Amino acid sequence: MTDFSYFSNKIILITGAAGTVGKELIRQLLEYRPAEIRLLDNNETEIFFLMEKYKHISFVKCFLGDIRDKDRMKRIMKCVDIVFHTAAFKHVILSEYHPFDVVQTNILATQNIIEAALENNVEKVIFTSSDKAVNPTNVMGASKLMCEKLITAANTLTYGNKTIFASVRFGNIIGSRGSVVPVFMNQIKSGGPVTVTDKRMTRFIMTVEQAANLILKTALLAKGGEVFITKMPVMRIIDLAEVMIYILAPKYGYSPETIEIKEIGAKPGEKLYEELMTQEETRRSLELKDMFVTLPAFREVYKIDYTYPDIVKEQVDKAYISANETYLTKEELKDYLIKHKVLEKAEQEI
Repeated sequence: MTDFSYFSNKIILITGAAGTVGKELIRQLLEYRPAEIRLLDNNETEIFFLMEKYKHISFVKCFLGDIRDKDRMKRIMKCVDIVFHTAAFKHVILSEYHPFDVVQTNILATQNIIEAALENNVEKVIFTSSDKAVNPTNVMGASKLMCEKLITAANTLTYGNKTIFASVRFGNIIGSRGSVVPVFMNQIKSGGPVTVTDKRMTRFIMTVEQAANLILKTALLAKGGEVFITKMPVMRIIDLAEVMIYILAPKYGYSPETIEIKEIGAKPGEKLYEELMTQEETRRSLELKDMFVTLPAFREVYKIDYTYPDIVKEQVDKAYISANETYLTKEELKDYLIKHKVLEKAEQEI
């Protein structure tokens, strides 16, 4: 069992704290009683709700601010031990229309985080990346890849400073506001049709609880410059649609047989499968029990001893791609949704 006592008595900053992952990180970190948790977001309404929710907990502090503001980042990181950097523009289509805004928020602001962390001698900075950073086909994915590179390279800038920078890369958080689950849910509630882009499409999935837990594990394991890639089950999108119809249609007063599934075609830049690790990355990746660790391409620059507990394999055999993995059966997927209360939680997000 992982020992998370490391977080006790630490001062922790979460950027993007009002987002799905940020909120779950708060919930899990509270169990370990840090000295202080600083919550930062530029969404005034959402950070106010967080302030109201945690007003009875003296060590939770809420801050309205923007990661684009370098001076603000330097001030808010005073005395901070650990930074979980989850703030980003994540919407693929909006990013295509506003590419430089994505550059400013995802790339330049990540450099602000790096410089502020170095100036304040922060212990660790963990950046949350995305499967879309692998062989990117869109602006959002390209920006996340650039952020990974900045975070890795930051380990060469420490100059005696002990700050450790690392990234964690994962796929879809099923049931989150940005996932397809709320979309399918609303379509079923309206009597259909449920729109599937392509019936061949496969996706890695994980719950927000699993995502946050693995981010915390990454903070324990990180030595500097790695990309931690989480192991996840795979599903077919068509199976998700069918299982959700089976579960939800009766609840909304419909017979499952009356809900049509309509194939509408993949969106521009959308892949039929997800990639979490390329074939090139396998040559410099290790396999652990819960995740893979991709080491920097130019390891001689970093002079870091990359040894970890529970190594399963010293080198990964194949690229980690959803199309190559065994996907959940419909029954397994139904059990997964029920066990993790995915649909109930998604309904709360709508």
